[in-house]
Amino acid sequence: MVRRSSLLERLARGDAGPIVSVVAPPGYGKTTLLSQWAERDGQAFAWVSVEEGDNDPKVLLRYIAEALDVVEPIDQRVFDALTSPASSIPGSVVPRLGSAFSSMTSPVVLVLDDVHVLHNSECRAALSVLADHVPGGSRLALAGRAGPPLRVARLRAEGKMIEIGPGDLSLTPSEALSLLRSAGVALSEDEMAELHERTEGWPAGLYLAGLYLREGGPLKGAAVSFGGGDRLVSEYMESEFLSRVSLRERVFLTRTAVLERMCGPLCEAVLGMAGSAAILEDLAGSNLLLVPLDRQAEWYRYHHLFRDMLLAQLHRRERGLMPVLRRRAAAWCLDNDMPEAALEYFMAAGDVDEAARLVGRLLPSVYRQGRMVTIQQWLGWLEDRGGIERHPMTAVLASFMSALMGRPVDAERWADAVERCKDGDPARPEDPAAEAWGVMVVRATLCRRGAEQMRADADEAVRLLSAGSLLTPTPALLQGIARVLCGDLDGGDLSLQDAVSIGEQVDSPAAVAAALGERSLIAMARSEWDRAEALTGQAGTVLREGGIEESFATPLVRAMRARMALHRGDAQAARRELVSAQHPRRLLTYAFPHLAVQARIELIRAHLALADLAGARTLMREVDDLLRRRPSLGNLVGEAETLRTMLATARGSCAPGASALTAAELRLLPMLATHLPYPGIAEEMFLSRNTIKSQANSIYRKLGASSRSQAITLSRELGLLEK
Repeated sequence: MVRRSSLLERLARGDAGPIVSVVAPPGYGKTTLLSQWAERDGQAFAWVSVEEGDNDPKVLLRYIAEALDVVEPIDQRVFDALTSPASSIPGSVVPRLGSAFSSMTSPVVLVLDDVHVLHNSECRAALSVLADHVPGGSRLALAGRAGPPLRVARLRAEGKMIEIGPGDLSLTPSEALSLLRSAGVALSEDEMAELHERTEGWPAGLYLAGLYLREGGPLKGAAVSFGGGDRLVSEYMESEFLSRVSLRERVFLTRTAVLERMCGPLCEAVLGMAGSAAILEDLAGSNLLLVPLDRQAEWYRYHHLFRDMLLAQLHRRERGLMPVLRRRAAAWCLDNDMPEAALEYFMAAGDVDEAARLVGRLLPSVYRQGRMVTIQQWLGWLEDRGGIERHPMTAVLASFMSALMGRPVDAERWADAVERCKDGDPARPEDPAAEAWGVMVVRATLCRRGAEQMRADADEAVRLLSAGSLLTPTPALLQGIARVLCGDLDGGDLSLQDAVSIGEQVDSPAAVAAALGERSLIAMARSEWDRAEALTGQAGTVLREGGIEESFATPLVRAMRARMALHRGDAQAARRELVSAQHPRRLLTYAFPHLAVQARIELIRAHLALADLAGARTLMREVDDLLRRRPSLGNLVGEAETLRTMLATARGSCAPGASALTAAELRLLPMLATHLPYPGIAEEMFLSRNTIKSQANSIYRKLGASSRSQAITLSRELGLLEK
C-alpha cells in the first residue's frame, strides 16, 4: 500500500466541492485512494460498490439507501417506495431518497465505486438528481473508468466538483520506489527511473512488475505500460507473469476467472480439482490481486483488471471449457440457495432453457421487491434467444406482471406467446400450474372476450388453482369482479370475501385492497354507506401498512375514499383523494380493463360532484378509449353511457387544470423532474421527441406554467409530485 498523501490532502480540504469525481482506466488505484480517504477522514463513509446487476434503479437506490441508513436512520417511506412494485423512480423513489440524503444531520461521504458499469438511463438520471441533494459538509464521490453520469459542465462552472484523473493517480518516482520496496524488490536509482518511465507511473503496471521481479524475473522483461488497451497487458501476463507460476496455479487462476466472486467450496465444485480451496487460501495470502469481500476471509473476487486478463487467457486457450465451468458454478449456486447468481451463470453459459425455468421461479419474488428493470432485462434476454415460447409459465408470469405494471402492449404480447405455446406443440408435457395461470391471466385478467367469458374463465381458474393447491387471491378477485360486471352482486361479494381471506394469508396487500375496494362498491350500490366507508377505510389501511401507495388497486381505493368524503360533505378531503389518485391511474390500462374502467367511473362521479367538468371529461375520454378496446364489459358499458349523457348537460368549470392531465401526461410528469433533456426522455419512454414536446406543452398549459421548472414546482405544490 502506497499512501497518496497529496491527493488525500486535496480531498480533505474543507472548502472542496460537494462532488468528487475519480476517473481513470483500470489499475490506477481509484478504489485504493477512496479507501485511504475513508481510513484517514473523521466523518462517516457510506460505500456502495456498483456491479452489473445494479443496472436496475430499485436495486441501486436500495443499496444507496441502506448505506446511508447505517450512518443515520432515514425515512421508512424511502424503503416503502423502493419495495413497491409500481412506484415511480423519478416520481417517488428519487425525491424521497434525495430528501433523506439532504436532511442528514451528520456529515457523510457517499461513495459509488465502479460507477462506469451503470448503463441504465434511469440509474444514471437518478444519480444526477441525487447530486443536487448533497447536504452541507457531505460529499458524493463517484469513481469509475468513464466520466460520471452528472451534469459535469454545470458543476465545474459552479465550482462544485473535484476531478481526479490518471495524471493525478500515476505514481511519482518516490511512490513507485516505496511500492517496490514494500514488495521486497531492490532496484538501483537508475533501474527504478527506467522502470518508472516505461510504466508511465501506472500503478498496476508497477505492481505486476514488482510481483514478476520478486519471482526472479529479469528487469528487462519487468516493465509493462498501459497504452489504452488491455492487449499489451494480456501479452505481458502470458509471456512474463503466468509463465512463472506453477501449472496448477495457472489452471486455477484462468479457470476461476469465470466466477464473479469465489469461495473455497465453489472453486472445488467448478474446477473439480482437489485442493482448490487451499490454492485460493494461498493466493489470498500472496497479495495476488485478490480482493476480500468479507471480514471472515471466505469470499473473494479478482481485481477487475486481473480478471479481464485471466479471462482473455482462458478464452484463447480453453474457450470451449467456459460454458462448462459456468454451468458447474450455476449448479453449486442453486444447491447453496443463491438462485440469482445461478441465473447469471446460466445466462453467461448460454443455457436458455435452464435460465427460462429459473426466471419463472424467480419472477414473483423479484416483482414483490419492485425490481421491474431486472425482470425486463431477464425477459428480454430470453426473448432474444427464443426462450419464452418454450416455457409457457414464464410467458404467463411475464404477461401478468406487465399488466400490473401498466404495460398493456407487453401484456398482450406475452399473452399471445402463451397461446402459441399451447397451440404450437401438442406433444409438450402438461403443466397444470401453467394452464391454471394461463386461464387466469391470458383470459380473465385481460378480458379480451367480454365479461361473460371472463366470468367463466375466472371460475375455471379458481377450480384449477384449488385443485393444484396453489394459494393466490387473484382468481377469487377476478371471479368477484366478473360476477359484479354480470350483475351478480351477492355472488361477487362472496368471491371478494374469499380474495380478502386468501390475500391476508399469503400477504398480498394490493389484491386485498382491490377486493375491499370492490366490496365497498357493492355496499355503496346497496346504499349501505356506513359499511362502504368501513371497507374503504380498511382498503386504505392495507395499502398504507403494506407500503404500496402506488399499485393497481390505488386508483379505485382513492376514488372510493373521495366518494365517501363527498357523502360526508367534506369537499376538501375529496379533492385530496382525487389528487392522490392521479399518478397511479397510469397503471390501469386495457390490460386490466374492468378495474381501469371501474376506477375511472368512480373518479368521474367525484369530479362531477365537485363541478370539475374538465377533469371528468378527461377521464371520460379515457373510459371511451378503454371501451373501444374492450367493448363488452357488462354493466360498466351502461354506467359509462349514463355518465356520458350527464356530462353533455352538466355545468361547471371547463377550464383545463391539473385534474385534466391525461394518463399519458401523468406518465411524463415525473420524467420532467429529472435532468434528462426531451430527446433523452423520448428515448427512455419509447416515444418520439415531438410527442414528448407536445405532451409537455399540454402539461404546462393545464398547470398554468411557463417553463419546465415552474411546472415541476407547481406539481409538487399540488401534490402531483413528491417534494
